[in-house]
Amino acid sequence: MRSFIMVVVRKQLIVKNKQGLHARPAALFVQVANKFDARITVKRGKEEINGKSIMGILMLGAEKDSQIVIEAEGDDAHMAMSELEKIISNEE
Repeated sequence: MRSFIMVVVRKQLIVKNKQGLHARPAALFVQVANKFDARITVKRGKEEINGKSIMGILMLGAEKDSQIVIEAEGDDAHMAMSELEKIISNEE
């Protein structure tokens, strides 16, 4: 019998982009998230959305300096988290 271990990576981050997660940064986030097989979830306060959904990301209303939690679940979760964290931490 084979056992499967699901990789789950969770990070609490501060949105550094001056625009927050709106328009261009949100589109980039979703584009990168969709490159991976991992399930991506983003939480802000009590809101929890699919990180691969542009509408979901925009509906979070994550402004600069707001706190979010990203969770990646799957075999490529670490790679996904690494790339997504760069987008959130980018101050441009």
